[in-house]
Amino acid sequence: MNEVRTIGVTSVRALLRAVYDYAAFYGSMLLFGALCLSWSLLTLPLYALLPHRTATAWGRYGIMAGFRLYSHWLGLLGVYRLDVSALDALRGGPALILAANHPSLIDAPLILARHPNLTCVMRSDLTGSLLFGPGARLARYIRNGSALQMVREAVANLKAGAVLLLFPEGTRTTRPPVNRLKRSIGVIAKHARVPVQTLIIDTDSPLLRKGWRFGMRPSLPISYRVRLGRRFDPSPDVDAFVAELERYYRSELQTSPCR
Repeated sequence: MNEVRTIGVTSVRALLRAVYDYAAFYGSMLLFGALCLSWSLLTLPLYALLPHRTATAWGRYGIMAGFRLYSHWLGLLGVYRLDVSALDALRGGPALILAANHPSLIDAPLILARHPNLTCVMRSDLTGSLLFGPGARLARYIRNGSALQMVREAVANLKAGAVLLLFPEGTRTTRPPVNRLKRSIGVIAKHARVPVQTLIIDTDSPLLRKGWRFGMRPSLPISYRVRLGRRFDPSPDVDAFVAELERYYRSELQTSPCR
């Protein structure tokens, strides 16, 4: 009888835990959408009224503050067990490219939450959406529509002192531990004459990865860590530079839970 009661209590606890995990994870996604939409509505008049430099600074700082608040919420609910404080060492530093592997959709928000003057390359269709577009335009994020224009804007931002976030795989990882890298990171580093600071992202969950389906059951908390990797000086030989960078990622990620 006691054994039956124990099994029953265990089953109820497991059910309650599953309900909480679903509510916490998918509720946090709704909160993310609400934060982005609220910021978009606020930035619409700011884009028209503020001078270019002021608008850019406000746009980037506002995104950092909003995503910082969101990351605290994720930790408070127990959705993520975050270790991203290594990025704080980069604040106040020189212009450089932050190059990260890209296991999940949440990578960019969690990195953008740690630096007040960070720009990034975004998909062109996202910059046209109501959810992300107005905020991205205010922060002068870079669209990836034209490769030549993207490189020009990236180089201009770096020469103006900004830090550029790039995911050199070009999309979320589909062939662990890392996809083939795009040449654009080497081209940008070469022409801007700035180093590439690698970021190594380790996470143990399939949620928000490529192929993830809405409604998948979460298992919380999700462990998520960003660590500073090697810093690469730019090279005139773009292909050799990108090949060396890819070898480094593969070496660092061989034992990562991202595999």
